[in-house]
Amino acid sequence: MTTLDYVLLGLLAVKSYTGYDLGRVMRSPISFFWEARYSQIYPELSKLETQGLVTYQAVAQHELPDKKIYTITEAGRALLRTWAVEPIEPPVIRDELVIKAYSLWMADPESARDLFHYHEQYHFSKLQQYEEVQRRLEESPEDLNDPTSPVFAQYIILQRGLGFEREYAAWCQWVVARLEQAIQLSSSASADS
Repeated sequence: MTTLDYVLLGLLAVKSYTGYDLGRVMRSPISFFWEARYSQIYPELSKLETQGLVTYQAVAQHELPDKKIYTITEAGRALLRTWAVEPIEPPVIRDELVIKAYSLWMADPESARDLFHYHEQYHFSKLQQYEEVQRRLEESPEDLNDPTSPVFAQYIILQRGLGFEREYAAWCQWVVARLEQAIQLSSSASADS
């Protein structure tokens, strides 16, 4: 079983989806934790179906190919329950912007400022998307504290996404400010020469 298999089972445990809908859900703001392409999703769904972890219902469509609506089975739910609490290794972090920051002393400060400003805006935009999802979830707070509710699960992973985007945007903003300061000092020194 791949991690994507468990992601798909987790989504199908909440509700039934077509493969297309699963791809859309995985690109929505709530799904910051995992990405997959349709070319990955469909073969995994087929594998999960062969293993008896999901079933599907074929739905005929007029002038379109039939679509399959997937549902998790009891065996899939049991496997997901076990997997959800198994210990994991700490994640390997690979962040190209952090590696670029390590070599920033070699770069043109204005170009570096622009790069970090772009990422500051990107992460701030993601933060705003997550804050909108948070507002919607908090409109019906009854399930937010119920660990047996899928809304609880969405809310706790959303908090992780909010924290990540908030910290990343703040770090980029701090780097931009430091670079701005260095650019101004350099300009002042050049003007004095």
